Amino acid sequence: MMFVSKKLSKFKVITHGFFNRSGGYSTGIYKSLNCGLGSQDKKKNVIKNLKFISKKIGSKKIILLNQIHSDKIFFLKKIPNSKLVGDGLITNLKKIAIAVLTADCAPVIFYDHKKNLIGIAHAGWKGAYKKIIKKMIINFVSKGSRLNDIYAVIGPCISQKSYEIQEDFKRKFLNQSTLNKNYFKKINSKIYFDLKGFIYQQLINSGLKNIETIKKDTFNPKNNFFSARRSLKKKIDDYGRNISIIMIK
Repeated sequence: MMFVSKKLSKFKVITHGFFNRSGGYSTGIYKSLNCGLGSQDKKKNVIKNLKFISKKIGSKKIILLNQIHSDKIFFLKKIPNSKLVGDGLITNLKKIAIAVLTADCAPVIFYDHKKNLIGIAHAGWKGAYKKIIKKMIINFVSKGSRLNDIYAVIGPCISQKSYEIQEDFKRKFLNQSTLNKNYFKKINSKIYFDLKGFIYQQLINSGLKNIETIKKDTFNPKNNFFSARRSLKKKIDDYGRNISIIMIK
């Protein structure tokens, strides 16, 4: 199943989507739309899944990253010869889709409707902590974008109620800023982190006004997403990856 942004759907020159795990070719714990070549799934099934996505979007090629939970961002002037290592992509190329893979981390899509510039970021807690979201916007502005022209959509990710963390995790964020206390909640001696809220505030602090969130919790099995944390809880040693994607037509 593909989820879309209401705000971005009004722009007919782009296409985008946040996909859950249904509608693919993989089996077992990877059933069925696993797009992660880094998983232990059968490679031929992952390739078939990526081809399905490419056809659905109408792209000539999908550009994926070797994601490392960083703040490294690339501007694509042409199709790269090898897989880039980082967590953010920006381009104005047509018919070339850019995508990220997630399994609880947040995919964040960007679009400047005046410059016809698209971007996508993989933002887990590490990338968000390193301010990859703020740096994506800085990169857009460096290409001539105006803040009022940039749309940002936070895709499906783990919700706060599902994201239990330890005290040292919280301390790390509070050491960065005491204002980060707003993204932690204590319930029955357990601490929970609001990843989506933390990312949303980075967008606000960067001056964006056109922001949307897709309110789907990847940890909740009812939503049918791959979830690293859910797999870990079930003592399953691997998991599939959800794909999020955007392309200029």
